[in-house]
Amino acid sequence: MRQGYLPIAIWSIAVWAGCTGACVSCPSWSALRAEQEMERLGHQLAVWDRAYYGAGESQIDDHTYDQLRKRLETWQACFHADQTAFPIPLPTEGKTPHPVAHTGLKKLSEAGELRRWIAQHRGLWVQPKIDGVAVTLVYEQGKLVSAVSRGNGYRGEDWTEKVRRMPQVPQQLPTAPDQLVLQGELYLGMPGHRQQQDGGANARARVAGEMRRSQPSSLASRIGVFVWEWPDGPQSMPERLSQLRSLGFEMTERYTQPITTLEDAARWRERWYREPLPFATDGVVLRQAQEPAARYWQNKPAEWAVAWKYPLTRLVTEVEGVEIAVGRTGNMAVVLTLQPLTLDDKTIRRVNVGSISRWRQWDVLPGDQVSIGLAGQGIPRLDAVVWRTSVREPMSVPENVGFSEFTCLTWREGCRSQFIARLVWLSGKRGLGLTGVGEGVWQRLVLRGMLPDVVSWLALTPAQLIGLGGLGATQGEKVYQQFQRARRQPLSRWLMALGIPVPRAAQGALHGVSLIALQQRSLAEWRQFSGIGVARAGNIRDFLHQPEIAALLQWLVRQGIGASTLDEETFRQVD
Repeated sequence: MRQGYLPIAIWSIAVWAGCTGACVSCPSWSALRAEQEMERLGHQLAVWDRAYYGAGESQIDDHTYDQLRKRLETWQACFHADQTAFPIPLPTEGKTPHPVAHTGLKKLSEAGELRRWIAQHRGLWVQPKIDGVAVTLVYEQGKLVSAVSRGNGYRGEDWTEKVRRMPQVPQQLPTAPDQLVLQGELYLGMPGHRQQQDGGANARARVAGEMRRSQPSSLASRIGVFVWEWPDGPQSMPERLSQLRSLGFEMTERYTQPITTLEDAARWRERWYREPLPFATDGVVLRQAQEPAARYWQNKPAEWAVAWKYPLTRLVTEVEGVEIAVGRTGNMAVVLTLQPLTLDDKTIRRVNVGSISRWRQWDVLPGDQVSIGLAGQGIPRLDAVVWRTSVREPMSVPENVGFSEFTCLTWREGCRSQFIARLVWLSGKRGLGLTGVGEGVWQRLVLRGMLPDVVSWLALTPAQLIGLGGLGATQGEKVYQQFQRARRQPLSRWLMALGIPVPRAAQGALHGVSLIALQQRSLAEWRQFSGIGVARAGNIRDFLHQPEIAALLQWLVRQGIGASTLDEETFRQVD
């Protein structure tokens, strides 16, 4: 969020090790290059600031802005530059004084910090942190007489006439005291809004934009207020909430809940993050009911309340390199290596951006700043290129270097990527299902030159795995047992693991059949099985007769693979 509004943090009460979010390091730039990069980013931030604070237009989402602003500050620190350059232009034109200063909120995210804060306070409550704009409302004799923007905390803009045109904000309070000062959040009403699913929906920027319009729009009728402070109000929270409800601010009572532990707060935080609410939120606020007298309030973070932020669904990080990865079938993809970042407890160092043509469309190179999110099953995803470095060296990448479904079955120079991909698939769930045998094991064995081809590992002994392979005694023995498990698996499963193009619906065509019988099947015979047409039958025949694959299969048969006539279902029952 822009300064003056609180960003959100991560739904987790775990203590994070190392850096949280995106780890930012100092670039290895010359002084001239650093000055050029900082100037360029600083000027762009200034453009976004003018649009936001001057016209109420949000040209970039808040989380991305915050992270790019932080990136600039990091660069300024790295190169000992003037950190007062390109300041955030907080509204200074406001001349209307607040009766009581607007305090801020310190943001906490780690379990240890939150537990310490809770232990040091009594009479605690939790509220959703509304994603809107702060306002002071002043009522005299029950009538709204003043509405002032937060501004610098002491003075702000006079929003009185604009707030008077908002039917969701109470204009008359029949039972109010003669003088009443309230602080709260003007929010955009969005019934059924789910923060986890819908995100911020640009709600705060839309409210901010409405407050800068000279003439109201239809949006004004949807803007309500959530009161979160009653300076010098009742010290008892139940009494405060009850009186606010009787005054017409029932939303505060509905969404203020008592807590005693971090786990209590976490439950409400999780609930409000996932369940439908009438507004957008960006975290929760933990607050103590007892507050100091209003005359002591200052425009700095309050001691009696803190914010606990929601998870960032996207993080900005820097691209460190661009690599070409070859998959097991020979398809080439571009992988970006990144400055490490943490999302949803996952440390991300690489992201696949797809084909070479797709990478060219992204136009992303080392030094660029990118936004990374998580797709289904927690797979890293490139969401956007949010900032391109001023000095960009073009990369020449070949479209095709001769990889196919029949290459890199044996080790040779230039085959590392596809060779490893084949082994990972072979031992994976859709291959032989070897527990504990993943990319790390294969990388180690390949690095030590122990695998001349993708099936030769079957003949390795425990001594070789532990000695030459560099595996520990316990791991080496476990890996060896998994290799022996692979020996007991039928030829049909080995064929699927090696990539024979037989569709799942036709896997029965492989069960209990010898290698010779499979190689002797005619195209017409293959076409009798479900899902196998003319082209697929030809592909299957080519696979079985491809010299390198045929040699590997014959070696497997000599190792005893396929000696049993057990079909796949029988294997599952006895394994």
